[in-house]
Amino acid sequence: MIDDSTLDRLTNETVELLQTLIRNQCVNDGTPESGQEDRSAKLLRDELEGTGVDFETYEPTPGRTSLVARWEGTDPNAPALCLMGHTDVVPVSPDGWERDPFGGELVPGATPGEAEVWGRGAVDMLNLTSSMAVAFRHMISSGKRYKGDIIYFAVADEEAGGVHGAEQLVRDQWDALKCDYVLTEFGGIPFQSPAGTTLLITTAEKGVGWRRIKVKGTPGHGSRPYQSDNALVKAADIVRKLADYSPAPQLDELWGARIKAMGLSDELSRKLIDPVRLKEALAELPPHVAGNAHACSHTTFSPNVIAGGGKTNTIPDEVIIEVDIRTLPGETAQDVNNHLRAALGDVFDQVEVEVIAETPSTASAIGNPLWEALVSATKPAYPDATVIPSMVTGGTDSRFFRDAGAIAYGAGLLSSRLDAGEFSSRFHGNNERIDVDSLRLTTRLWLDVVDRLWE
Repeated sequence: MIDDSTLDRLTNETVELLQTLIRNQCVNDGTPESGQEDRSAKLLRDELEGTGVDFETYEPTPGRTSLVARWEGTDPNAPALCLMGHTDVVPVSPDGWERDPFGGELVPGATPGEAEVWGRGAVDMLNLTSSMAVAFRHMISSGKRYKGDIIYFAVADEEAGGVHGAEQLVRDQWDALKCDYVLTEFGGIPFQSPAGTTLLITTAEKGVGWRRIKVKGTPGHGSRPYQSDNALVKAADIVRKLADYSPAPQLDELWGARIKAMGLSDELSRKLIDPVRLKEALAELPPHVAGNAHACSHTTFSPNVIAGGGKTNTIPDEVIIEVDIRTLPGETAQDVNNHLRAALGDVFDQVEVEVIAETPSTASAIGNPLWEALVSATKPAYPDATVIPSMVTGGTDSRFFRDAGAIAYGAGLLSSRLDAGEFSSRFHGNNERIDVDSLRLTTRLWLDVVDRLWE
């Protein structure tokens, strides 16, 4: 068991490393030349230098470097655990921030634990990447040996699908990454209710069915729009159809457990688990909570990119729409096409649909040694909490490991002062920040998990 003074020291190390990772500005805009995660890979390599651990760096694309470090266990037949954190962050609009999004400032609170680290990546997911590195280094320096291998994986390009990171490395460098269990983003969100505290651990994630829709028209002079075949006008109608499309919800056991954990009134809870009354119930939830609840229960369609036209006085003959489609468990590429046909009606046959990305929803079972270790490791912080599996609406690099046969969970621990709705709003949002108490709880969680995993 870790003592308070050691945990205080490790928490301070996590704070300092998180600040530096934020300041490295590894912004991934989806282009191959962005990210430049090499900066953070070098930083983390220096953090582990001299510990005696074996590590390698991989750079499948210039500047897109990932770090893999392995602390070998004493029993080659014992299951191996990978602690995986990504080092890239999404772009930011500074005008929407109260502070420098890459300042990594530690803003004081009324107590030390209330202080917050501000900056892009503070919750997604540099807080976990830094706490994992600090915990991993402590595991090695403590001199304690574990039965199974422990791998620290600081990976590039998670925010743009893993093409320059986990996708390639799991496929081509599996000998370096080989593991049975993975812990990554994000879980440990506490829900308080009269019945007590419930913690959500991520065991599943939605799939991706991104599509590019090409809308054709006929070029002409902008001064004569009457009865013209304007691709932009047709595209505007398609965007509206996609925004208005509302497929039927799919409510499963994970959904029912999530609603029970939220501690809502009996009447509202009954509405939320009733497919007929769900839409009515969502309108009664706070906006951030409603958005996440809707996404967990529906296949979603978000038209986010449109491009076309080249000159003010020319009627465009082609417009491109890119749609972020997130699928539920069991849905296939054909299901995505069926949804698009239902949303667009007759217009579907008048456009070209191209696949941008296609990955199904993935999930990991519970009832295994990692799950049991995780549940036990939450007890020092939340001794009476119920831990339940849940699904996240975004994609993570877990899917690559699940496809390789590993069990992968999104974990971590948040302090009770951080409301779930507020926390969710900080993902890719303005004023992203994390409190020091949450960093302390999460740093300890990794240490407690490995202490329990091979018992």
